[in-house]
Amino acid sequence: MSIRPRKRIESSVSLNKAYQVILSPLVTEKSTQMSEYNKIVFSVPISASKLDVKSSIEKIFSVKVKSVNTILLKGKVKRFKGVLGQRSDTKKAIVTLAAGNTIDLSVGV
Repeated sequence: MSIRPRKRIESSVSLNKAYQVILSPLVTEKSTQMSEYNKIVFSVPISASKLDVKSSIEKIFSVKVKSVNTILLKGKVKRFKGVLGQRSDTKKAIVTLAAGNTIDLSVGV
């Protein structure tokens, strides 16, 4: 019995959809330290998959993506004028770039 190799699923997204998937880069102290290891953090919609994020980054920035890790952040419960409310849930994508690829987020600021 032989084991069949897995098929690679490639996602082809248009440039318009790519800009809808990548909302903004997250620039924090921690994400700046991660950039030394070729990792960049982006804010993405909750419905975005890892494959969507990977193909969008490759399409927008013309780089090779090694891997994508996602984190779903639940919104905190906050009190505003005595009324309980909740902040929106968000999703972060930590994108690891292949060796030799870089993205300069400070360009165009």
